[in-house]
Amino acid sequence: MASASRSRPNILLTGTPGTGKSVTGIELSQRTGLNYINIGEIAKENDLFEGWDDELECHVLDEDKVIDEMEDIMSDGGNIVDYHGCEFFPERWFDIVFVLRTDNTVLYDRLQQRGYTEKKLTNNVECEIFQTILEEAKESYKKEIVHELPSNTSEDLERNLEQIEQWVQQWRG
Repeated sequence: MASASRSRPNILLTGTPGTGKSVTGIELSQRTGLNYINIGEIAKENDLFEGWDDELECHVLDEDKVIDEMEDIMSDGGNIVDYHGCEFFPERWFDIVFVLRTDNTVLYDRLQQRGYTEKKLTNNVECEIFQTILEEAKESYKKEIVHELPSNTSEDLERNLEQIEQWVQQWRG
């Protein structure tokens, strides 16, 4: 197992946009001392894009460039990675994967507040309805490391943070 060579775990926080990955990841980083990595920010800072998707109104990530950029960081361990996809990351990078899930009405409101176009909003809500990210995670990683967490309320956030913190403490031994 790849984690044997790391002194600290790597965690993947994934889920449909608007499920609370960034809020969870930033707070978790503060509580655990693990390094928070937002893939979207890394991609912008290092121009890791293949182009622009007019239909979805977003950049298209160059997944190979992202992997090259992050390989050394990930091999050291101690990272919380935040991204709305997960199938392209090497399986060896992560010791545990948390898929945040949000009720459709809550998600719709969150994305609407972000100013998403109707098409982009609908695509993301449908992604959540069809459990696209959860299925992607289950297909990409060992089932025993993939965990689904509800992310609708501040109480859910606190419960998730406590659960993940406890896992990190147990991982450290």
